[in-house]
Amino acid sequence: MRLLKRGYLFFLVVIVIGILSGCLAGGSEESGGKSKNESGSDLEEKVVVYSPHGKDILSEFEAQFEEEYGIEMEFLDMGSQEILDRVRSEKNNTQADVWWGAPQVNFDQAKDEGLLAEYKPSYADALDEMYHDEDWTWSGTSITPEVILYNSKEISAEEAPKDWDDLLDPEWKDELIIRYPLASGTMRTIYSSMIYRTYKDTESPDEGYEWLRKLDENTKEYSANPEIMYNQVAKGVGNLSVWNMPDTVMLAEEKGYPFDYVIPESGTPVLTEGIAIIKDAPHPKAAEAFYEFVNTKEAAKLLAETYSRIPTREDVENLPEWITETEINPMEIDWSLFQEKQSEWMEYWDNNIKNAEKDLSEE
Repeated sequence: MRLLKRGYLFFLVVIVIGILSGCLAGGSEESGGKSKNESGSDLEEKVVVYSPHGKDILSEFEAQFEEEYGIEMEFLDMGSQEILDRVRSEKNNTQADVWWGAPQVNFDQAKDEGLLAEYKPSYADALDEMYHDEDWTWSGTSITPEVILYNSKEISAEEAPKDWDDLLDPEWKDELIIRYPLASGTMRTIYSSMIYRTYKDTESPDEGYEWLRKLDENTKEYSANPEIMYNQVAKGVGNLSVWNMPDTVMLAEEKGYPFDYVIPESGTPVLTEGIAIIKDAPHPKAAEAFYEFVNTKEAAKLLAETYSRIPTREDVENLPEWITETEINPMEIDWSLFQEKQSEWMEYWDNNIKNAEKDLSEE
């Protein structure tokens, strides 16, 4: 009798150990070692994200996503245009699952080239139609007004340029530190907007090119990445730049940079920053989970409060005052024309306008 009891207990222990081992391994053999999300659907073992959002945001969401879902998030931090170029080059051997962060122009280009998958998120009803692609190949996560950034220790609010054309004044010669435009979706949009202001009436980019030529004369250097640009302006190597409002607010409030900004009086381009799942993503279910995770109301509020992102969702409440009380004059832009002309305009700037003696600042 004792032998039977011992045998029975041993059998129970083996079963319990087997169950616990399966749980710790992330699932049964039938699920192939995959994790499960809250709805119980199988997820792959990881998700790979390309994003220009910077290591602070990406690291925080990496930790939260991995804790929530128990799967690995890998990210690569680089400029929006660099992501588009990389996704193009990987079209026949897709490496990433999610592209998180870029102006809508970049996503529209990717859509036209067949690089994005369709996915309509659960929060679709909380987005105005202007904040998503009609076929849901991308949806907007935040809006990004472009501004004139200045070193508030060196330039007072009264002295700061009030509009785009003020940047051409000779008093600002060698005061501008510019993020190298070809690698940056933000800068490509700002530069293209300066051309578009007159192109929309004349159908010629010449006046816009001349404007950029004068801006180049006042530019001290072109920085290879945003961090270099931030540091150079903060140190007073140059006291002006053009950039986006959310980053400028975040750098001043969270990191103590001596930055303030001016929203140009005549109007400014307002970008829709988005997210998309890459076509033939190697981890499609994990990609959908991440897509949803970073766009919950809670995530949108966190991004607003901690990282100064202005959400596109209409159902996020109690946002910071700088968002609810800021008056923005959006520049009216034909984004389809931007998509058609932007590469041509930027190549001309790079080959014919940029002063070749102003080497990119690498450090």
